Amino acid sequence: MIAFPHPSRSQDATATPVIPNFWDQKAVSDRPGNFPEKIQFLATDGFPPFVFRDPSGRLTGFNVDLSRAICVELGSSCSLRIKDFEALVPALIEEEGDAIISGLAPSKDLNESLRFSDDYLKLPARFVVRRDNGFTFNENALSGVRVAVEAGSRHEAFAMTFWPEALLLTYPSASEARAALMNGNADAHFGDGMSLSFFLSGEAANGCCEFAGGPWLEPGYFGTGLSIAFRKQDTDRAEAIDYALRSLAQKGTFKELYLRYFPISFY
Repeated sequence: MIAFPHPSRSQDATATPVIPNFWDQKAVSDRPGNFPEKIQFLATDGFPPFVFRDPSGRLTGFNVDLSRAICVELGSSCSLRIKDFEALVPALIEEEGDAIISGLAPSKDLNESLRFSDDYLKLPARFVVRRDNGFTFNENALSGVRVAVEAGSRHEAFAMTFWPEALLLTYPSASEARAALMNGNADAHFGDGMSLSFFLSGEAANGCCEFAGGPWLEPGYFGTGLSIAFRKQDTDRAEAIDYALRSLAQKGTFKELYLRYFPISFY
């Protein structure tokens, strides 16, 4: 079981935000020989906080700003073309764009026709607990602890495998599992960290809860992150963007973007 510990085991408004780092800062990063003159990204809108339209109709979001930062780092001209999600791969293959930045995950089928960048954002699993119930959470002592999970989810499967001593309470949806925590029917909820970060900052939570333990990025459960897709033969552009992602992390630009769109870190 892989947990990525950090100095603060729970996060509140006064805690120092934890910034994920997926790149080895000590590794030598060779500068590619060729930088692309242009990069036309393909994406789907309507998916905040990654790509969405603000009240004025302007495209914004984490992926929008990240793609712009990549192009600035490489000195490339940059554009973003919006497509329906199911049209993204055909559009890339037909050279209507150069790269997909829209949460497309590698798979056995896609790997046959596409190549993928390094992950730029992984989506860990996290626990949340109530602030006011006096419950001292210990991820290594879950015997008899009532843990709410979504039925049929990766989080349920993970908990059944690694915490068989816990008392798992299954609910039809993640929102119902969160409600069980809030009304006291569960001691903790185990679910998707990113979704939970927005829950914790939202009106529905009303300051009830906080992260505890983790985060977990166990391969086979939560190991696949967000990456950028390219045509299989587009080696130069893929290598250049991997270089840009590492450079943005080293310079602190990735940290700035992460905190802009994820003020409650899910790490």
